[in-house]
Amino acid sequence: MTSTTVAPPTSSSGTPARFRATSDYSQLLKEVRAAGLLAKRRGFYLWLLAGLTAALTACGVASVLIGHSWFQLLIAGFVGILLTQMAFVGHEAAHRQVFKSHKTNEWVGLVLANLVVGLSFAWWNNKHNKHHANPNTIGHDPDIEDPVVAFTPQQFATRRGPLRWIAKRQGYLFFPLLLLEGLNLHRDALQTVFGRNSIKRRPMEIITLMVRLIAVPAVLFIFLPPGIAFAAWGVQLAVFGFYMGASFAPNHKGMPLLEERGMLDFLKRQVLTSRNVRGGWFNTSLMGGLNYQVEHHLFPNMPRPHLAEAQRIVQRFCNERGIPYTEVSLVSSYKAVVQYLNRVGLGARDPFECPLQQMRKTG
Repeated sequence: MTSTTVAPPTSSSGTPARFRATSDYSQLLKEVRAAGLLAKRRGFYLWLLAGLTAALTACGVASVLIGHSWFQLLIAGFVGILLTQMAFVGHEAAHRQVFKSHKTNEWVGLVLANLVVGLSFAWWNNKHNKHHANPNTIGHDPDIEDPVVAFTPQQFATRRGPLRWIAKRQGYLFFPLLLLEGLNLHRDALQTVFGRNSIKRRPMEIITLMVRLIAVPAVLFIFLPPGIAFAAWGVQLAVFGFYMGASFAPNHKGMPLLEERGMLDFLKRQVLTSRNVRGGWFNTSLMGGLNYQVEHHLFPNMPRPHLAEAQRIVQRFCNERGIPYTEVSLVSSYKAVVQYLNRVGLGARDPFECPLQQMRKTG
């Protein structure tokens, strides 16, 4: 798909399509609000946090009881899973899905991100807000900017040496590379809190992050033999990074890319660049609600328990207006990611092939 200048499409009545599109989203929002789907579900999140905290505590007790055993690696893997689940709740707090109070959401998000998971809440907010405003938009969405993986032919052309070798095989290497994502996330956190850019609550960000990043390996190396401690630390980081990356990857990777932010109205921009994953309550629990990516992007402050009902409204709404709505299985989503990344790396096809040009013409 090439970049062109297209005049604003008009309806048969002569009304500019952008105004009709604004009216469409307003109508959808009205339906969702009337169904009570934007109401907070504090009880759900309190029980979820209590369960995750209890599970992490149980892991600590089990680790003490097991002692100097390589079974510590199993516990470390389970801790990696629980930390990812905590990160999901932190993500939802950042979107103000958990509590009515903005300040409470921020503090819960900061504690979960920095002190529990080892991320920077400020880094996450900045990066994720840009992504939500510009999903799959070249030059504006930080989620399609990566020093290793090339998401466009232009990015691929800049790769040199070992990075070019990786880029040529990046589809097949994508999931193995996710095993290093935990280290990458910790690095980004440290660069943010000690960087020159202004961030909110910098002293608290630094204190909580450093306590987390120092305490976990310190406890491991104090109470376990060096070999087991190092292996357990590595397993926890690998599982956490892989789980995080594998949960976010299906959402947009391999979906149409936009060459400019103003190509589509808000409703179409969010729907056409997002992919839902089928699987019901199991995938909702597994992916922290990220399987309802379309609804999450349309209503980012909607609590997780309401996403399934919102999907029925949104999917019907899109079908009535001829807006393509993508929902696939988890396996199919991963297959699409691998194929897309290989297509960019191998240069076999134009990754901009998509229905967006026609959508611009029809409004």
